[in-house]
Amino acid sequence: MERLIGASEGKAQTHYLRLYDVCRRVPDAPPETFHEAVQALWFLWDFQRLCGNWSGIGRIDKLLGPFLQADLAAGRLTLDAAREILAHFWIKGCEWITGDGRGSGDAQFYQNIVLAGVDEEGRDVTNEVTYLVLDVVEELHISDFPIAVRLSSRTPERLLRRIAEVQRLGGGIVAVYNEDRIIANLHAFGYPLDEARNFANDGCWEVLAPGKTRFGYQPFDTLQLLQETLGLAREEPVDYPDFEALFADFRLRLARKLTDLVNAWHFSKSPSPLLSLFVEDCIARGRGYDEGGPRYTVLSPHAGGIPDTADSLLVIKALVYDEGRFTLPEFLAILKTDWDGQEALRASIRSRFDFWGNDAEAADAMARRVYDAFTDLVAQVRDRYGILRPAGISTFGREGSDFRPHRLAAASGRHRQEILAPNFSPSPGSDTQGPTAAIRSHCAVDFAKLPGGTALDLKIIPSSLEGEAGLQALMGLMRAFVELGGIFMQIDVVDAALLRDAQAHPERYPNLSVRVSGWSARFATLETEWQEMIIMRTEQRV
Repeated sequence: MERLIGASEGKAQTHYLRLYDVCRRVPDAPPETFHEAVQALWFLWDFQRLCGNWSGIGRIDKLLGPFLQADLAAGRLTLDAAREILAHFWIKGCEWITGDGRGSGDAQFYQNIVLAGVDEEGRDVTNEVTYLVLDVVEELHISDFPIAVRLSSRTPERLLRRIAEVQRLGGGIVAVYNEDRIIANLHAFGYPLDEARNFANDGCWEVLAPGKTRFGYQPFDTLQLLQETLGLAREEPVDYPDFEALFADFRLRLARKLTDLVNAWHFSKSPSPLLSLFVEDCIARGRGYDEGGPRYTVLSPHAGGIPDTADSLLVIKALVYDEGRFTLPEFLAILKTDWDGQEALRASIRSRFDFWGNDAEAADAMARRVYDAFTDLVAQVRDRYGILRPAGISTFGREGSDFRPHRLAAASGRHRQEILAPNFSPSPGSDTQGPTAAIRSHCAVDFAKLPGGTALDLKIIPSSLEGEAGLQALMGLMRAFVELGGIFMQIDVVDAALLRDAQAHPERYPNLSVRVSGWSARFATLETEWQEMIIMRTEQRV
């Protein structure tokens, strides 16, 4: 820096001198200006990332807003200058990106940003930084900082509109939380109200008390448990006298799986001295970050495949037990052959049933039953060994990469090893009644029982969001999601035909970003299987 100062003059030298003054003070000294605060945040985040820690950045407007407000009031800074500083922060974050694919994309560096919402006292923190971040995303369209905006029943029209304006540009960069639901869930689970109000995320959308938590989760596939219940991988026939007996066996297997998870808690024992210094209570307890030092150590059981499990149970109940078209052994024999010679039956099932995601009561009721079995069992053990066990639902891409290889033919008309439902979202192609119906089915369960959270994934056709009517429709979807009590929703505005072209000609779309799960990534850097997961999500019109 001193060399640059000496070799420059005029405006360039003034610029370097200002940077030198900022970098010389922070982070050793507390920041006093907005520029110093942004620089200090970068230094600390970059340093902990270089140390191998992947913490999200979190509530950036809550952190930086007071510094910007003070600078604006004192006349030290303009909004345009502040926007320039934040834009450089966003561009600097891309230095981690190689452009090389690694399965789930090149942008998984967990630089997660949380915007808006209330502080510990219940006061709204939305400020000029909130809107500057959305301006920067709109201008630069950098996907490497996944953003989640905290919405509530009190969210102002201005903010909701700004979110929708950025969302409809595509890329899946901006998602939304329903903070009313999340705060109530965390507080009921046992977090003090001030900590619940200040929630942020872990690597994707999982909710936690920032700066006080060591977070982990344990994923498993409920559809695999149903396959085991039905004996699809065994030669000997399986039968149950009625549907209740079948479901009771499934629930027993679910209980055993959760017992195994609760009794397994293998955290890394590698030293994490930096996090042990930064995360509260590690020093007071004299224990490291991975040794029970943080105020909260969380290991959340995360179920996947609930929509697919519910769809399959819906079909079995109807065809076998309600209508008697098949005995259970007869129907299972068809599944074991992967529908060989039974294409007409498979197509009939796919067209006849209103599967979960269509606001259909029978399907919603079956999903509630599977959901309640899971959440009720998890609630029996709130914590063990000092580790909190909140229930969550996720796949984070496992619907393809991890779950797919062991999945056999499903009663819902699916072939073996199909890519099925992501997170707590409809299975691809099953939701035919539009995004509002998908939201209503998603919110038809009691989310008060899910403190670990979940996500709804929606893919919306860009042409349906054009003009003022499209903007109002997108705002309406977000309002409905909050009013119906959802937790987290990620919307990607993208055309499947465009994605197919990008798959065939990646050189034409090097910067095309898509929402994957709790992150966005450039489509060209995703492996083919991950690209298929994105393409197969149902396209919705609003």
